Order: sequence, then structure tokens, then C-alpha cells
Amino acid sequence: LVEFFKPTFSSPKGFESVGGMENLKEEFGQENFHFFDAIAPIVEKETINFNKAFWASRWDKGNADFINCPMNKAEYENFYEILTTSERAPIHDFEAGYFEGCMPIEVMASRGIDTLRFGPMKPVGLFDKRIPTEFKKNQFYAVVQLRQDDKQANLYNLVGFQTNLKWGEQKRLIQSIPGLENASIVRYGVMHANTFINSPKILNKTLQTKKYQNIFFAGQLTGVEGYCESISTGLFAAINIDRYLNNKPMIELDNQTMLGALIDYITFKDHQKLQPINSNWGIIKEVEGDKKKLKDKKYKNEIRSSRALNEIEKIKKIINEE
Repeated sequence: LVEFFKPTFSSPKGFESVGGMENLKEEFGQENFHFFDAIAPIVEKETINFNKAFWASRWDKGNADFINCPMNKAEYENFYEILTTSERAPIHDFEAGYFEGCMPIEVMASRGIDTLRFGPMKPVGLFDKRIPTEFKKNQFYAVVQLRQDDKQANLYNLVGFQTNLKWGEQKRLIQSIPGLENASIVRYGVMHANTFINSPKILNKTLQTKKYQNIFFAGQLTGVEGYCESISTGLFAAINIDRYLNNKPMIELDNQTMLGALIDYITFKDHQKLQPINSNWGIIKEVEGDKKKLKDKKYKNEIRSSRALNEIEKIKKIINEE
């Protein structure tokens, strides 16, 4: 069990026992532990076609924080056909029970062709002000909404699109949506059993818990996905544990580095609902400069690489000088 008065490092392997996990839930709150991923796809904003998509909130209430991709009847029926005939990833027996509480969009669609139009794709109260309309309720037949997913507002997730479709099928489906024809998908939707904490509530950017400075988390348990991502957070937590034990200031990484961007993402306090993520360019701090030059991916990636290496050199210098 976790001893909350000693320096402690927490990773998924360390809490496979029921007792270990129950101990954590008791200290940090049951509501801050998740045991299932129901992830909607995420796309890069800069690849969305705003000649078709538009910003709006329903009935113009509050800020226009949602990107809306409208459909007419023919476009919706084409989307529905792709969705209901696409191949799904297999579900393991131990995961099947989780689907009762979080329904994939393809399962919702199987209940009738209009189910989505009265659910996550309802068009009521959404208007593109660029288009004159006489309609007071519905301007469109259906609308896909996208919501900001990162601090820099580079990434947007498809609202209500948690799915178990195979990735190739997801790409075909997403790019059938008006405005997303050339969308760059940085994370595909998945639904599987998993265990991770609500890092925005529990962790700070040093991977320490906010409640106990001597408790550190790393790996998949924090909400990162992938071997490299998990190993990197483990190394970073270990560096800060060493500094904690030797009464040295904690280190935080800038989001110009991939690891810094991952930690920045999982600890972002304004997350509506954290879902695990792996490395992708969309979470990295935006590159500033000549927009024409930045269209050259090689040039842009060279800048990203150079500034990340500079940040790492700064951290190395801090560690070595002490």
C-alpha cells in the first residue's frame, strides 16, 4: 500500500493489487480514477476547411467555442451508410460490460437512421451566419461539433464520437464529413479497459501530486499512452524524486519538447474530461514565424527539433551544475 509519509513512486505495475488501488482511491477520491477509455477522434484545427465549417454555440448562448460541420440530407445519409457498414475492432469479453455506460456512435446509429440527428449530431439552434436563412430552428439536416482539446487550441475532438471502428474505417468516416475532407487525425477513437487517474486534478507539472509533495505518478496511470511516453514520464519523475530527496528545486519541462507537451496536456486544469493521449505534433507549442515558410514541413520540423534540443540542454545544465 502507499505510505503517504514516505517518498513514493506510482506506476500501473505498482498497483495491480486490489489493495494498492483501493488505497489510492481512498486518498484521492473515487471520482478521480477511470477504468475505461471511451475516446473520440481528434483532428488538427489547421486542417479543417472553414469554407464549410463555422464557429457557433447552440442558440448563440455564451462564446462560440464549437467548430460545426454541417450536413444536408444526402451528406448525412452517405455518412450514415459508411458508419453502419464499417468494420469494428473486436471487443474482449472483460471489456464488454463497459459499453453499457458509454455507447459507441456506431451502436447508437444502429438504433435508427435518425438517432444521431436527435443525439450528438442534432442541428437544432446551430446557424452559420454567413448563410441567409429563414429557418428559426434547423438550418441544417445534421451537424458534427468539435470541441477544443488542448491549451493551445490546435486540437479539436469530435463531440460524442467515441467509437470502436477500426482506424482505417474511422479515417474514411471522418473525411466524409463536410469540412473534414482533408483533416489530419492525430488520435483515433478507441474503447478499451484501462486505468488512469484524473491528472489535471491530482498532478502538477513535476508529476508530484498536489495533495502530497512526496507522491509521484508516471506511466500509463497518468494518462499518457505508448511505451516511449510511459518510459519518459518514469525517467522524468525519477529525476524529480532524486531532487526532492536532496532538497533541490523541482524541474518542469517546457511544452516545446514532446515530453513537456505531454505533461502539459495531462495536467491542463481546464480539461472537460481527460482522455489518454500519445505523442503528436498537435500538442507541441505552436511554431512562430513566416507562415509561408512554415508550410514547408521539413523547415517547420527543423525548428521544432532545434528549440526542443535547446530546452533539453538547459535542463541538462541545471542538473549537472547542481
